[in-house]
This record gives sequence, structure tokens and C-alpha cells, in this order.
Amino acid sequence: MTGTIRVAAQDTLIVQGSSPDLYLTHSVKKGETWYSLGRAYGLSPKDIAAKNKMQMDQGLSLGKQITIPLNKNNFVQEKNAGSGARPVYHRVLEKETLYRIHMKYGKVPLDNVREWNRFSGDGVQKDAYLIVGYVKGNGQSVVLPAATPPAGDVAAVPKSLPPAPETKPTPKPQSAAPETKPVAKSQSAAPETKPVQAAEPETKPVAKSQSAAPETKPAADTEAVPVEKETPVSTSIGRTPSIPDGGFEQQYLQQTNNGRNAVGEKGPGSWFKSNAVIGSGKYYALHNTAPRGTIVKVTNPLTGRSIYAKVLDAIPQLKANANLIIKLSDAAQDALGISESRFYCELSYDEK
Repeated sequence: MTGTIRVAAQDTLIVQGSSPDLYLTHSVKKGETWYSLGRAYGLSPKDIAAKNKMQMDQGLSLGKQITIPLNKNNFVQEKNAGSGARPVYHRVLEKETLYRIHMKYGKVPLDNVREWNRFSGDGVQKDAYLIVGYVKGNGQSVVLPAATPPAGDVAAVPKSLPPAPETKPTPKPQSAAPETKPVAKSQSAAPETKPVQAAEPETKPVAKSQSAAPETKPAADTEAVPVEKETPVSTSIGRTPSIPDGGFEQQYLQQTNNGRNAVGEKGPGSWFKSNAVIGSGKYYALHNTAPRGTIVKVTNPLTGRSIYAKVLDAIPQLKANANLIIKLSDAAQDALGISESRFYCELSYDEK
């Protein structure tokens, strides 16, 4: 019976379903019984039989596909799963983000996923395999790859399962993964392409003299944002537009004492229509607790990009706005690199 459990433990475990209905599929091997499956997967054999709508007195035929439920009794997502636990993998789908994976598997902590899979960023690749938790049992624990993947923002994880799980129990990381980094560090490019120079009004008092005046005036608390006569900025998803001096970053630093008095908040956000100019650096927000006029720093953790938005009012109490922590003017989509109508973000602001 020990040999049977060892073979079962070497199989690569691919999770199926969505939380709370998660499960594994096990192919019955020679000599296995309901009791050996119960020991291998940390469950009562009766629970496994019930999940498969079978009776305990029914034998297990070789090769039969058995559904193994994953629940609080045998599925752990803590950083230290303990001895004997085996990793459970998720195969990354096209356009799937780390945040979506986090939500699909019971809000598994993102830091745990990064540590288990030995990467530090937020980018994931299609067809890669990520550990999203561990299943208990008395089988031999699968050893994670000893090699540490190169530093980068994309998870350096294998793109295919090993052809023979009996001899290659764990997927091997591929060195080519960092070549397809989807994440660009936006902050370093912003200062290089500022369309408005501070010294320009002094050396050219006639050219564009009216454009400097609106930048020194504080923006009114309304979405009727003045259109500034600046050089047009061409933007597209995937590149951060330049931020002129008229943005709200300086006000944010003043309100938060250079960030020392800021409080943090994480959760879902959404958009509202506005006439704010794309690339102006002036964005607006609706927030339930921050006072009117508060400048909120909004960060997209999947790209590392941030913008500063001024709070105009509270979020309307509508069904569509349930659980939102912020609504942003749609002009900020390009700067944050987000194309989805609902997104995950991190906030920083002075609570006052």
C-alpha cells in the first residue's frame, strides 16, 4: 500500500472548478481503494465516495476517474503548508491576471503565490502552471524546483507538464520566461517627455503665454476640467503618458507629509465618464470616506503604475457600485494601463 500512495503523490495535481467548489481528478491505479485514496488526500473515504455518487462497497476499476473534493479539511493556502502536503497547480489561461487567480481560489494571498512559485512581480504567462495551495495527505511531498528563476516581473514557471510524472514529479522552470516581460516600469519614463517646461514662459513670453496660467490655478471640484493648450500627447494602453506640472502629486505630498501620514486601502475600482483631458495628469475620483478635495494616490499593482486623483464626492449607493473602494474618471485608464471596466487597485491618502 505504501507504493500505491507514493505513486499517487508523484502525480502533478491540477485544480479544477472555482472556490468554494474546488476539486482534483484522480486516475485509479492498481491496488488503490477508497481507504488509500482517503489517506493520500487527507479526506474521509466516505466523503470521496459521496462526491462521486458511489457506495463504499463498490470497487475501484483501474483507470477510473475519481473526483477528489478540496475543502477546509484537506486544502491549505497558508505559507507553510506542513510536511506531507503536495502542491496543487493552476494552469494560466489567456488574458488571465494574478488578481483573477487570487479571486478564483478563495482569495489566496498574492504574497503566498509569489513565494510558492519563486517570483516577485505580478505578470503571469498563458499556459504557465502556478501553485495555488497544498493538499494534505500522508504521501511523500513533491519537492519544488531547487533552481531560483531569474529576477523579473513575470513568473518564471513551466509551460507544460512533465511527460512522465513518475520520474519528473515537478515542472521545471524555463529560462526564457523573462524575455516576455509584460510589465513596464512607468515612473522612469515620465520626467523625460514633459510637454511643458518651467522655464519656457520666461524665455518665450509671447508664445503660448495663456497656457501657463491654468496650471497654477487649483482645479475646481467639478468634472468641467479646463482644456490646457499643451502639446498633444499621444497615448495608448501599455505606455504611461507624460504628467505635466498641473497634476495633483504635489498636493498629495503636502496632504500626506510626503507620504508619512498616508493610509492604505486595497480593493476593486471602476470608472465614470468625464471630460478630463487624457495625459493632463488631472484625474478625479469618487470615494466613500476620504473628504472632498483629498488627493488619492491610485496604483495598479499588476503594472506598478500610479496616478493622483482628486476626490469630488462619495460613490453613489447603487447596485452596480457594490463593494467598490473608488471610482475614477475614465481619462486615467491609459495612465494606469487598465482596459477592464472593473479592476483591482491600491489606494494611499490622508484620512484626516
